[in-house]
Amino acid sequence: MPQDFRCNCPFTSALDVLGDKWMLVIVKQMLIEGKETFKDFTKSDEAIATNILSAKLKLLEEVGIIIKTQRPDNKKTNLYLLTDKGLALAPVLVELAKWSDSNLRDINPTIVNGEEMKFLRTDKSAFTNVLVTKYREKLATTLYNSNL
Repeated sequence: MPQDFRCNCPFTSALDVLGDKWMLVIVKQMLIEGKETFKDFTKSDEAIATNILSAKLKLLEEVGIIIKTQRPDNKKTNLYLLTDKGLALAPVLVELAKWSDSNLRDINPTIVNGEEMKFLRTDKSAFTNVLVTKYREKLATTLYNSNL
């Protein structure tokens, strides 16, 4: 099913794909938390309903942000992996985290405040590069193992 876009504005077009409350959460879970199976996503703190999760994963796949493949050691289990288009969202996620850290901590003091946040505050570009590099290494291993 082709994606419907409201207009030709690049900002609005991005929001037409990513603007609901689940899309970037799923990408974040994949990139930062290492989630890659349907079961992984259902066990998350965000508690996404399974019917919504199915729909969002399908849409992310349709627009090329993720691919769906089979687990190398269990062909019955699907893996969801970020594509280059999905990894290109890493700076967006980092900017949102930085904004949240700076602007929402006063109303949500439970926002994570560990070493990773200190690293992000100090050098968000290096933080983003580490996230993407680690994911690409994991992806290469996963794809290599699936071809054995």
